[in-house]
Amino acid sequence: MGHSSAVWDYKVGIEVSKDWNGIDQIVLRNPQGASARVSLHGGQVTSWRNDRGEELLFTSSKAIFKPPKSMRGGIPICFPQFGNCGSLEQHGFARSKIWTIDDNPPPLHLNESTGKSFIDLLLKPSEEDLKCWPHSFEFRLRVSLASDGNLALISRIRNINGKPFSFSFAYHTYLSVSDISEVRIEGLETLDYLDNLCQRNRFTEQGDAITFESEVDRVYLSSQNCIAVLDHERKRTYVLRKEGLPDVVVWNPWDKKSKSMADFGDEEYKQMLCVDGAAIEKPITLKPGEEWTGRLELAVVSSSFCSENLHPQMRFF
Repeated sequence: MGHSSAVWDYKVGIEVSKDWNGIDQIVLRNPQGASARVSLHGGQVTSWRNDRGEELLFTSSKAIFKPPKSMRGGIPICFPQFGNCGSLEQHGFARSKIWTIDDNPPPLHLNESTGKSFIDLLLKPSEEDLKCWPHSFEFRLRVSLASDGNLALISRIRNINGKPFSFSFAYHTYLSVSDISEVRIEGLETLDYLDNLCQRNRFTEQGDAITFESEVDRVYLSSQNCIAVLDHERKRTYVLRKEGLPDVVVWNPWDKKSKSMADFGDEEYKQMLCVDGAAIEKPITLKPGEEWTGRLELAVVSSSFCSENLHPQMRFF
């Protein structure tokens, strides 16, 4: 994804440049050398690198970088729906719109900006959006990179409509892994899940961890706040901590589905795993003037970390 040098500095640790479609993208950096890149196309995080420059998010080699199509990889934002139902495009329209930089966001908690490089983005519905989803809203997104390299996304959605509306939501997070058959997820044991490969029927997770040997497309319900994705080969663990997002989507297309997707390489399923903080089973309903907040923080730790450290009430923001 080609980009030019920065055209102006927004804050310390931030540069704004144009991608090859002429759309602004923001690069956040911390003093240790970690970075994150956010595109105004979709408000999508397209890259997250650690202080050694290693890419932590997966992007398909076949990804199409052409609006309005959402790019296959990074962290697309699914709003106002996850999945495919009704007249809206799959996973909603937020990921295919051009967002703006929000220069005057309402204040967040003090610690949301302390020691962090961050950018605030804003999405409001267009006339076209209101025709297919007739609800006025303001969607504010903060993406921040902390001094320890942790990546955080905070979404605030406000109803500025005259009547209530409901939506579902997901941070559709594509993690880069060494080999999907060597990966396990801890923190979802014993939960009920909806299986999209079985007409969304409800099952209960029986394993002591989730491992992968075929296509998986599930929504785990009412999960704890902290999930671990252990990459055995790289000896590293992704830790996802979330608030306001009760559900977790787990998706890997495996070989057959991979071959059917034009913007996805036939063998790339081996190097990726989607684990999404989401609100799907019970849609969020906002009355006029009400605001919802959904937070996700991603960290990478050594794989000596294990699920005994995953306290359900663990707070981090």
